[in-house]
Amino acid sequence: MADRILQIVVQYTCLLFCLSAHEAAHAAAADRFGDPTARMLGRLTLNPVKHADPLGTFILPLLMMITQFPFLFGWAKPVPVNIRNLRNPKLHSVFVAIAGPSANLLLAIVFTFVLRLTVIMNGISTPDEMFTSPACLVSISIVMINLVLLLFNCIPLPPLDGHHVLNYFLPPEGQKFLQQMGPFGLIIAITLGSRIISPPLQYIAGFLLTYGLTGFNIL
Repeated sequence: MADRILQIVVQYTCLLFCLSAHEAAHAAAADRFGDPTARMLGRLTLNPVKHADPLGTFILPLLMMITQFPFLFGWAKPVPVNIRNLRNPKLHSVFVAIAGPSANLLLAIVFTFVLRLTVIMNGISTPDEMFTSPACLVSISIVMINLVLLLFNCIPLPPLDGHHVLNYFLPPEGQKFLQQMGPFGLIIAITLGSRIISPPLQYIAGFLLTYGLTGFNIL
């Protein structure tokens, strides 16, 4: 029971960090390309309080952890972006959109190496030792949560980041149709997300475990 509580605390703390990094990256990109709105509202920060959404940051993730859902994800309040302030509104809105998933990808890569270094420094040689090590558990949680956020946000449905990228390449009629899906996009993404995300996650989890223990003779 104590181990399960510790796992929930670690995973939830990691989720807050990953969500905050995702939204802060959006805010930083918007500020970089000419729109200071998010920065002026205090969203250019890793403080989860500034980004928290009652449903996506608290209720849903905690229910998923308590019910031991196969993977953990959530969302924060969208970073406000006034595209009219961007120097190249159409193109730079795409860069702002991909900044969040890019931050998740970077964190996943960094903590994959942190996991390997932790295994080496602590002389860990089995999966059981890995999953009972708090440092390894933190690294694994951060990698997997960031990968879920990356894959989920790349789904090309509003209001997810992927739809901004798709919108850039669509003709006006296609853009209008995509926007009309707005009220239903998140529901569809959550419904289909587990089927879309689970196969690559299972493969990546196996890769991560193997790399963490053996390093594939790289380290």
